[in-house]
Amino acid sequence: MECNIRQVAVTLASSLVLAGVLAAQTLQTVTASSSNPEPTTGPSGRHRLTLEEAQQKAAPRNPTLERLEEFQVEAARQHRLGVRSDFFPKLGADFANLHYNKFMGQQIQIVRPIAGTTASISAPLIGKDETLVAASATQPITPLFKLRRVYDIARADERIARAKAGMPVAETSAKVEKDYYQLLIAQRQLDFSRASAKSFENKWLQASSSTPTGLAGHQEDLLEMSKALAVATIRVQELTASLNELLGWPPETELELVPPEPLYEAISLKQATAQALAGNPEVVEAEQTLVKARAASSLSKLDYVPDVAVMGGYVYNGNVAPLLPRDFSLIGVIATYNLFDFGKREHTIKERHAQVGMAETALQLTKAKVSASVKSSYLELERLRQLSELTHRLSSAIRVRQASDRIDNPEIAASRAKFETEMFQADLDYRQQLVRLRILMGGR
Repeated sequence: MECNIRQVAVTLASSLVLAGVLAAQTLQTVTASSSNPEPTTGPSGRHRLTLEEAQQKAAPRNPTLERLEEFQVEAARQHRLGVRSDFFPKLGADFANLHYNKFMGQQIQIVRPIAGTTASISAPLIGKDETLVAASATQPITPLFKLRRVYDIARADERIARAKAGMPVAETSAKVEKDYYQLLIAQRQLDFSRASAKSFENKWLQASSSTPTGLAGHQEDLLEMSKALAVATIRVQELTASLNELLGWPPETELELVPPEPLYEAISLKQATAQALAGNPEVVEAEQTLVKARAASSLSKLDYVPDVAVMGGYVYNGNVAPLLPRDFSLIGVIATYNLFDFGKREHTIKERHAQVGMAETALQLTKAKVSASVKSSYLELERLRQLSELTHRLSSAIRVRQASDRIDNPEIAASRAKFETEMFQADLDYRQQLVRLRILMGGR
C-alpha cells in the first residue's frame, strides 16, 4: 500500500514537472520576424519590448473612421467659408444671341436733312437678330446683419465637429497599454504557478521519503496545481497573440516585457475640473448650441428689417433702333420688405427665445454632470494611486528579501510573483482610470 501511494505521488509530481517544462518550451518558441522592424532581442532569446515601443509600433486606428471624422470637419469648415463668401458683392453676367422669325416691332420712318433737302428712311424698331450682353454687381447692405448670425451658427457647427473629431485618437495607445499590462500580469501568474508547483513538489518529495502515507490527501492538490499551470500558460499565449496582433507581428512571437516605471499624474481636482469645463466635448457642444440658439434668436428679429442692396451694371443690346442707345450703365438701390405675414415673425421670435432658454439650461446641466464625473473619477484615481504605491513598496520588500536569500527558495519566488501580479494590476487600474479622467478633461 505504501509503495502504491509513493508511486502515485511520484507520478503526479513528475506530471507536474513535465507540464511546467512543456509550458516553458511552448512559450519560448520564436518565429520569423514580420514586416515591422525587429525589436531588440534579449539574452533569453525573447523579443525585448518596452511599453513606449509597443505604443509607437502599434497599428494606427481604423483609417475609415479617421476619414469619416476628417470629412465631417471639412464639411463644416467649407460650410462656414461658404457663408462667409456671402458678405462680398455678387458679380453676374448675361449673354444672349437670338434670332426671331419676324421683326419685333413696327417700322419707323426717320427724316434727316441732306444737302439742303430732307430725306426719309424706314427701319424696324427691333430687328430679327439680337445680341444682348449684361454685367451686374450687387452688394447686400442690411442682409449683412443676418449673414453675421448665419456665420456664427456655421462657426459653432464647425467647433462642434472639431471637438468630436479625434475623441478616439488615443484608443489604440490605451488598448496597447491594457494588453501590455495584462500580459505582464499573466506572466507573473504563470511564475507564481510554477513557483508554487516547485514548492509543493519539494515538500511532497521530502514527505514521501519519510511518511509516504501522508501524501494521500494531496493528490487533488497536485491535480489543481497542474490545472492552474496549464490555464496560466494558455492565458499567456492568448495575450501574447493579442499584443502581437496590435504590433503587426506574428502571433507566436514571444515577448520579454520590460516592467514600466510607475506613472503618477500630478494634477489637482481644481485643475481637472477647470480643464474639463473648457475642453470636454459635451461641454463644448452645449456651449456652441447656446451660441447657435442666440444667433438664431437675433436672426429672427432681423426679419423686421427691410432687405436693402446696392446694384450696378452695364447692358449692351445690338438690336435696337438707331435712335436708341445700344449700351448703357446703371446704378441704384433695391429694397424689399414683407408688410404683413399674419404674426409669423412674432411667433418665430418667441420660439427662438424659448430655444435660448433650453440651451442655457442644458449647458448648466452638462457642466454640473461633467464636474461631478470629474470629481468622482479624480477621487477614484487618488485611491488607485495609493494602492499602486502600496503594492510597489510590498513588492520592493519581497525583492530585497529574495536577493538576501542565498538559496533558491520557491516560496519567496511565489510570494514575489504574487505581489508583482497585484502591483501590475494596480498600475493597470491606475492608468486606465487616468485615461478616463483625461477623456473627461477633453484630452486626446
